[in-house]
Amino acid sequence: MANTKGGVAFHDTPEQAAKLQEIIAAHKNDKGALMPVLQQAQEVYGYLPIEVQTVIAEGLEVPLEEVYGVVTFYAQFSLYPKGQYKISVCLGTACYVKGSGDLYDRLQQVLGIGGGECTPDGKFSLEACRCVGACGLAPVMMVNEDVYGKLVPDDIPGILAKYA
Repeated sequence: MANTKGGVAFHDTPEQAAKLQEIIAAHKNDKGALMPVLQQAQEVYGYLPIEVQTVIAEGLEVPLEEVYGVVTFYAQFSLYPKGQYKISVCLGTACYVKGSGDLYDRLQQVLGIGGGECTPDGKFSLEACRCVGACGLAPVMMVNEDVYGKLVPDDIPGILAKYA
């Protein structure tokens, strides 16, 4: 089954599927196994799509709803793949007051994805964050470790072009 939510269809390799089965088998009889299995599965796949959650639920014999609840509760887990370039827009108070919401909207428009999603080519993913500690540069966005500050929406295409 191909999951296309988030921009990228889910496909696993036989090696990934085998590794996931090993992880499940190693924890099958452990109490509290769900968290370590999810953490290790995310290391294998980079994120936890519903297809992987379903395999984990069946393998550990826990309801899929429980697996999904844990995945969506903890910020360390992602339902969507991350792009080669991870774009984070600060929506903390200082940045938001200076227009970061408009930057975020422009990025969604230019990239053709929503927050938390990845472009179909796997190049860019977009997320909002609360504070990057660069309030004096508000509004701020990051592309991987590169920080861009004092931005306006018209700066977006030029910044993205550096990574194209």
